[in-house]
Amino acid sequence: MLPRWQAGIATLAVTALAAALVILDLANHNVRRFWATHALTTDTVAGLVVLGLTVLVVDQVLTRRQVADRSRVVAAQAGFVLGQARRCVTAVRSLHSGDGDYDSAVNESRSYSLMLMVAAPVLIDSPVARAFLDQAQRLAAEVAGVLTSSQHAGSGQKSNPHGLDDAIDHLRAAAAPLLDVLTSSERTVVEGDTG
Repeated sequence: MLPRWQAGIATLAVTALAAALVILDLANHNVRRFWATHALTTDTVAGLVVLGLTVLVVDQVLTRRQVADRSRVVAAQAGFVLGQARRCVTAVRSLHSGDGDYDSAVNESRSYSLMLMVAAPVLIDSPVARAFLDQAQRLAAEVAGVLTSSQHAGSGQKSNPHGLDDAIDHLRAAAAPLLDVLTSSERTVVEGDTG
């Protein structure tokens, strides 16, 4: 498939060629007589112009469908990552408040990191999805920092997850434009139980 702008230019060029041939046929007696006396040439040129227009229009329709389908796949991946990010942040916060344990927070962090690795190839293509991926990686770094400080903290000390709130808020903001293509029920499914 041609890139969108090239397909648009090609469609306009073929349409202009067809319009020019029709105008010449209507306006110029010599051109009309040429087409009338050269039937095979007339049929070949007309067939090629119609074929060109058909192929270019079908290409544009398929490209638009592909873009729409891809945006839904990207939105689903972003929703999965966002849902796991919320679970990870909840586990790390509960570790900070004393209600959770270190091992479950580390397991949620690993799951989140694995999900980022799986989703990265899908999220790298467009600038909006790439911005979301960047925020997701920043959140992973914040989580790793909090877990590292929790591991090294003494028994009476607690780590301070001050950056988690900002990181998850930035991730939600970066996800919003991607998730707009999903219905509310689809969002619920991909993000999981967000409470």
